Amino acid sequence: MTEWWTYRPSDFLMFAPGTYWRLFELHNQALWPAPLLLVLVATLWLAWRLWRGTPALRSGVAALALAWAFVGWAFLLQRFEPIHWAAGSFAVGFFLQAGLLVVLAGGGVLQATPPGARDRMGLALLALAFWVHPWLAPAAGRPWMQAEVFGLAPDPTAIATLGLLLCTTAGTRAARGWLRAAWVLPAIWCVISAATLATMQSAQAVVPAGAVLLAGAAAAADRWCSASRRRK
Repeated sequence: MTEWWTYRPSDFLMFAPGTYWRLFELHNQALWPAPLLLVLVATLWLAWRLWRGTPALRSGVAALALAWAFVGWAFLLQRFEPIHWAAGSFAVGFFLQAGLLVVLAGGGVLQATPPGARDRMGLALLALAFWVHPWLAPAAGRPWMQAEVFGLAPDPTAIATLGLLLCTTAGTRAARGWLRAAWVLPAIWCVISAATLATMQSAQAVVPAGAVLLAGAAAAADRWCSASRRRK
């Protein structure tokens, strides 16, 4: 213990990187062809969002609630908990986020963000979660079946949530408070995932880290612009 400063974060990792990636392979195999179907459904929803805007939001938020609950149960509790002591706590957070999104979806006061930088960043993050993230596995030399897919894996689900929140505003003060609260857990998960991936020495750590930074910057810039317009 007198040489504690010689330890590196990787010394505290409770699983090998290969074991971690293998979880996604087992997950996808058990649920096949759900990965392909979810990419298709996400693509159709995004086209609906681009075409109709606000009418698609409630269904999108409701689908996100289902995704958070499913990932919390099927991946974090069933797959991740045997190799990570904190996975049960992570799952509780995912269930809480699902409940929060149900409240937002049922409120009926959600509106599409007006066209602009915030909306474009939100759509970009949705595209990253739906289409780009599954390609990270083969890009890193891992098998296709280890791809992380929205609605089945936590990272793309959290990134898609940040994207949809950027595309969403609320019509009442109470709903705006719930909407702000919905940012917390996706952002926390992205930070946790980035730290885990960095400890595994995976370049993929930049994806959740970059997503949360870009989402936060877009939201902050939008608030600053809105405040400036009100002062004028």
